[in-house]
Amino acid sequence: MTSDAGKSVVTTALCRAFARRGIAVAPYKAQNMSNNSMVVPLDGGGYGEIGRAQWVQALAARATPEVAMNPVLLKPGSDRRSHVVRMGLPDGEVSSRNWHDGRARLAETAFAAFDDLRSRFELVVAEGAGSPAEINLRASDYVNMGLARHGDVPTIVVGDIDRGGWFASALGTLMLLDDEDRALVKGFVVNKFRGDVELLRPGLAELEARTGRPTYGVLPWHPDLWLDSEDALDLDGRRAADRPDVRTVAVVRLPRISNFTDVDALGLEPGLDVVFVSDPRRLAEADLVVLPGTRATRADLAWLRERGLDRAILAHAAAGRPVLGICGGCQMLGQVIRDPHGVEGAPGAEAAGLGLLELETVFAAEKVLRVHEPAGYEIHHGRTAGASRSGSVVGTMVHGSLEDDGTRSTYLREALGVDSSVSFPKARERRLELLADLVEEHLDVDALLELTR
Repeated sequence: MTSDAGKSVVTTALCRAFARRGIAVAPYKAQNMSNNSMVVPLDGGGYGEIGRAQWVQALAARATPEVAMNPVLLKPGSDRRSHVVRMGLPDGEVSSRNWHDGRARLAETAFAAFDDLRSRFELVVAEGAGSPAEINLRASDYVNMGLARHGDVPTIVVGDIDRGGWFASALGTLMLLDDEDRALVKGFVVNKFRGDVELLRPGLAELEARTGRPTYGVLPWHPDLWLDSEDALDLDGRRAADRPDVRTVAVVRLPRISNFTDVDALGLEPGLDVVFVSDPRRLAEADLVVLPGTRATRADLAWLRERGLDRAILAHAAAGRPVLGICGGCQMLGQVIRDPHGVEGAPGAEAAGLGLLELETVFAAEKVLRVHEPAGYEIHHGRTAGASRSGSVVGTMVHGSLEDDGTRSTYLREALGVDSSVSFPKARERRLELLADLVEEHLDVDALLELTR
């Protein structure tokens, strides 16, 4: 019913539950708006991008991630303009001014990808975006009820009851839909519930009496369902619980932060507490400072300086304490960033870096997409050359390398004297299994499956 209601988690859980039953299942989201993405192979060779959530959902489905699972990815470059990735590749921009007209061609692509997946898999679990009742956008919608109407897709409305107002949102969502859209909505799922489910029963019965639609289950709030995130809506909630004798990892919360899932593996380490910060004083308390990726390197570097974060990072490094820069963060640590083609603004612009590494970055029009083994991937326009290490300061253009247990263990031992004690791939697999266990216990999975038949 809203963004961050848990649709991605429910979709992921159902993908694994259906895969357990031997069904060839694929995840799908017509359009993501996220700066968190993954690199996947293209059929004709080379690589393309999809949203991180659909990549994880494909793992849950035990399917190979592909661009058809997220045919349109919008990467916000400002509050009113987004860069378009269509079928994995850059495809210009869309702005608030041409929102309706600009989406017509994207809808064709999205519907074609959905039809293609449905022809090759027994079941496609499609995730919507935002709310199905965004009536101001319905005319050009191809993500929610527009997709449901295209494919005659039975639709379940998922709502986050932890925020309050769930019953009003559920009923209001249904009432705002027109008759044809409403006919496709088959019922509801309650997500993130805390407490005694029996207290909900009278309300659920009343909702069914008013709408003629059942609630297929109530999923409990669970502390261990931290999955690779899609957007920056809940960064504050990603901090680990306070523990004694831990090292603090301060991740700079850049305005255009991207691929911040790079630090997920650090967040699983019991000896580390990962916090996202935008106050220079918080950096002074940190044992490790991480400069993450960003969708707008020069603009976020200027933001660093406006807030005095640059001085805090320099002081941290001067004290011999570790700094890690990833992709855009790595570029910021260098000497200079040049943009001759205007990738991030006016052609020919350049900015001085923080000067902690002997690196020079030049933006090129063509984006680099590359996969590394055993873990990691590259997504960037900047070509960075020079030395990526100086004392306790390290930079890398590779996202996701810390998900490799060996790489993370070596870095933590060298930077902090901390021994890694977890396996990130095994932890991710345990979370996927836990998700499937929860939906099997708390949702009527058989009834949901029957809707598709």
